[in-house]
Amino acid sequence: MAGSKHQYAAGTHIFREGDEPDAAYVIDAGRVEVYTVHGGQKLVLNYLGPGDLLGEMAVIDREPRSASACAVSDCTMTEIREDQIQERLQQADSVVRLLLQALLRRYRTGLKAVRDRGIPLPEPASDEGDHGHVIDKFRLEAELMDAIENAQLTMVFQPIYDLQQSRISGFEALTRWNHPQRGYISPAEFIALAEETSLILPVGQYALTRTCQTLAALIAESPQGEEDAMWASVNVSARQSAIPDFADLVKQEMDRAGLQPGRFKLEITESLTLDFDRVSSLMARCRELGIGVALDDFGTGHSNLSRLHTLQFDTVKLDQSFVRQMLSDPRCAELVKAIVQMVTALGAEVVAEGVETPEQAAFLASIGCRYLQGYLIGKPAAPDELPALLRAPGLRF
Repeated sequence: MAGSKHQYAAGTHIFREGDEPDAAYVIDAGRVEVYTVHGGQKLVLNYLGPGDLLGEMAVIDREPRSASACAVSDCTMTEIREDQIQERLQQADSVVRLLLQALLRRYRTGLKAVRDRGIPLPEPASDEGDHGHVIDKFRLEAELMDAIENAQLTMVFQPIYDLQQSRISGFEALTRWNHPQRGYISPAEFIALAEETSLILPVGQYALTRTCQTLAALIAESPQGEEDAMWASVNVSARQSAIPDFADLVKQEMDRAGLQPGRFKLEITESLTLDFDRVSSLMARCRELGIGVALDDFGTGHSNLSRLHTLQFDTVKLDQSFVRQMLSDPRCAELVKAIVQMVTALGAEVVAEGVETPEQAAFLASIGCRYLQGYLIGKPAAPDELPALLRAPGLRF
């Protein structure tokens, strides 16, 4: 079976005692016997079944396999690569890593004593809830690797409406994953998982490349004149923003797609501005290269207003939590007005997210908000649906 999924017929060894470790496994179906041989006699240490983790100890401490594993029945397993486990370990506290290494050394010593006496290992106690959560996360992470390698990810684009031009002029690019077995997987689930590991880097690179390609094709198909102000934005993770010369890599993608400066924006969440020096440097380089910068989820993070004016952004995305409350809460409405006025005074534009009703759109227009995004404008759409969105009549409210 391709990718992270592997099948083993009954009687097949997954690994043997003394082998160098290269992966651990989550058992999806079937039963596995873990055993060792001492004095020419086979000693069964354990039987493992669906939901159990197999072979992780040798991967964690990078020692040869201390036992053999054989499929008792036909088995399906998810491979957990060594680099996945090692990356998680490197993210852990150094004291925790030291304690884990000490525990594994004691375990191996105990295993040798058990083997010498010829008695089976006791069943370990575990928290089934925590165990299941960790196993599910490992499975999904392995399957996300497969999705990246096998082009299972796709991009959709949510339109952004320009009130001054009375037309759609921008799109936010969003990554989607339609799993061949699980079906649609929420971005909140798989993007959060990717951000915990280096998987966010290939996911982010895919989003950059596909967004540039899609925007270039859309501009080429647009009626004369309408393509002049069209742009697209893509979200940036903390790991991406830490890549040296990240802005230059984005510019290379723009150049490959034939996009002119001003066509592309990076959406940086307000919380990332806590790393002020790094983000400030990234924004400044983006300005030099003609790459726009949008502060995303504005008003929900912890940015320092006293330093906000020094950041070189051209767009602020007003979080949808404000838009939902502004018509029912006068204090929220005043706060939204103040944000729009402040951002405008800084020479930037506001995109209001989560706009779902004509009344919300009318209020935002009345206070000088230029851009609207939300289901009133349009749901995220596939690339081949975008030309029809651009031909749709302007909003009336």
